Amino acid sequence: MAGTAADTDVIVVGAGPSGLMLAGELRLGGARVVVIEKLAEPTGQSRGLGFTARAMETFDARGLLPRFGQGETLETSPMGHFGGTQFDFTVLQDAHFGARGIPQGQTEAVLEAWASETGADIRRGWEFVSLADGFLDGPDVEITVRDAEGAERRLRASYLVGCDGGASRVRKAAGFDFPGTDATQGMYLADITGVELRPRFLGERLRNGMVMSAPLTEDVWRIIVCPDGRPAHDRERTVTYEEVAAAWQDITGEDISAGRADWVSSFTNATRQASEYRRGRVFLAGDAAHIHLPAGGQGLSTGVQDAANLGWKLAAAVRGDAPAGLLDTYHAERHPAGRRLLMNTRAQGIVYLGGAESEPLRELFGELVRYDDVKRHLAGIVSHLDIRYDLGEDTGEEHALLGRRMPPRLLVGPDGETPVARLLHAGRGVVLDLGDDPAVRRAAAGHRDRVDTVTAVAKPTDAADSLTGIKALLIRPDGYVAWASATSATGLAPALERWFGPAR
Repeated sequence: MAGTAADTDVIVVGAGPSGLMLAGELRLGGARVVVIEKLAEPTGQSRGLGFTARAMETFDARGLLPRFGQGETLETSPMGHFGGTQFDFTVLQDAHFGARGIPQGQTEAVLEAWASETGADIRRGWEFVSLADGFLDGPDVEITVRDAEGAERRLRASYLVGCDGGASRVRKAAGFDFPGTDATQGMYLADITGVELRPRFLGERLRNGMVMSAPLTEDVWRIIVCPDGRPAHDRERTVTYEEVAAAWQDITGEDISAGRADWVSSFTNATRQASEYRRGRVFLAGDAAHIHLPAGGQGLSTGVQDAANLGWKLAAAVRGDAPAGLLDTYHAERHPAGRRLLMNTRAQGIVYLGGAESEPLRELFGELVRYDDVKRHLAGIVSHLDIRYDLGEDTGEEHALLGRRMPPRLLVGPDGETPVARLLHAGRGVVLDLGDDPAVRRAAAGHRDRVDTVTAVAKPTDAADSLTGIKALLIRPDGYVAWASATSATGLAPALERWFGPAR
């Protein structure tokens, strides 16, 4: 950062999935990044047990799927649910319910190892204290932190990103509004041993509430207990296993008090979203930007996608390549996605956790999911495959792929077959020339320092394919299509300049 004694280009507060993903994205783009995390060590607790289909594609675009220990393709299930109503997601092309059974702790470990390998400076035991004035229009941002020895220090950077969870100190210090609805219901979550249970994978509604149970290993069970009418917990109070066991018995009649909890936590149905994702040089991502009822791994998955959207844009700004308005597209694109997340999780909560008054709604959902159009709609919402960014300006030919993520296809080129995701491993833009058109390659030549040009043909699929008839595409580093043409290279040069800055 010219003219200042900057410690780094970007400071990320929080080393959860969102913060670690963002750190790796920034490093791929050439930005220096410091991640500060108040926990000296990961907790080992895993609230989430998987992630959505769209988050899988995001990880695949960085070559991370094999690190989860299940080969190139993680085990997925075609069967998912919306508010506990089960249906087959594969009625929607490329859809599934996502990766199941992967503890959040494993996801964080994979992302932390990757971010460290890319060169991110991760400082555990460091705590955010305060934010200096001037971040709205100044040339940099300065924060005060408490380091691992308890000493206060100042750090200066071009940008600050709060990835520090639902109680985000960064969000509060920067004055972001966080409107929404307060918690009205408290629920419990625990991993327990020493008991015999039966699986209740989708939850079971009984007289006094809803319970879920699933085996994590031969000895460990994950349970969720949702008592009807129980007021929200004080999040500062420590929840005990005795409370959880008592609530379980009240709902099921089963005594699990002789078991032992590896860990116990609580959550609520509070729903809030920051009214803006950017204030000057400060940004929010993940739970710092949106909190909601947990449903199908959507929180972790949405945070990872926030990071993938923001990372390449911030890195471009640090390099000096960012065209005017690029950083503002983060809010423009991700705020609607977050709003849709809150809508669907609130709806699921009403269906899933409502008492007797919600029984007619549950019955109606059971009828509606018999229709393929309904299944496609709900599967798109929960898997996040229905996200389409409003690109905001004339992008040339209107095509169904514009603003959508590039579908996972095999490409056939001189070197054989290549998955589209592999083209994105370096975190660069891609011009995909499917028509072997010299005009496409000429139009892209001035951006070769930021954008790769690949000539190939798409391997046909059995289903009606969204790539049919396409001659060329511009794919952003986050995997979304910024320009597409079925006829010529006209419009490619302006699209490249809009997203990647002037040609050189």
